[in-house]
Amino acid sequence: MRAVLGVIPARFSSKRFPGKALALIHDKPLIEHVYKRAQNMDCLDRVLIATDDERIYQKSQSFGADVLMTSPEHRTGTERVAEVAEGLDFAVVISIQGDEPLIKADMIESLVQILQDKSVHMATLREKSNDLESLNDPNVVKLVIDGKDNALYFSRSPIPFSPPSFFWKHIGVYGFQNDFLTKYKNLPVSPLEKAEKLEQLRVLENGYKIKTVETTHSTLSVNQPEDIAKVEKSIHSLREKHE
Repeated sequence: MRAVLGVIPARFSSKRFPGKALALIHDKPLIEHVYKRAQNMDCLDRVLIATDDERIYQKSQSFGADVLMTSPEHRTGTERVAEVAEGLDFAVVISIQGDEPLIKADMIESLVQILQDKSVHMATLREKSNDLESLNDPNVVKLVIDGKDNALYFSRSPIPFSPPSFFWKHIGVYGFQNDFLTKYKNLPVSPLEKAEKLEQLRVLENGYKIKTVETTHSTLSVNQPEDIAKVEKSIHSLREKHE
């Protein structure tokens, strides 16, 4: 198995939820929940937090995280991940969103496995969703794929226009070959990336493929303050099941 680095990019500014990385979930900051889940995954050889904010840096150090300061000039989380990965000797890099406190180990493992194939530059997760009411929710990113599970497009708008009974929901966790991250950060920002505010479109618009892997797990991202209560309820339910 090739060495795998897990990176959690974290910034303080957020239009919908400023400072959400430090928002408390059961008295612990969101970023701590994500870090400790990732740290317990056997498929990751090292896990670190990459931030440009001193508040996140200090808080991460306080709970014992491996944390690095990065440039404040990065436009995307992937650019931040690329900065730290470039100087480290890991063949595969997994970018774990800092707003996914319920991410599961086998979701990450599926990306690690597919990236053992060096011809796969980048991979991400998709989930089959029957919740057609959320099709119009811009916080739910949709995607369409080709016959080989490569992404054709990602959008905040409904795609396809008239789904039969389900759509593919994007789970914002990415895996990369380390050398591809260097290429990514040197790619020009694309018009579709700007329009959709989705960094992965830079890859597609510059002619590269993104392999997608189906997961049967739902995640509960923290996009806005009211999501905190939903996550706390879910964590409480999981604890009760294991008692």
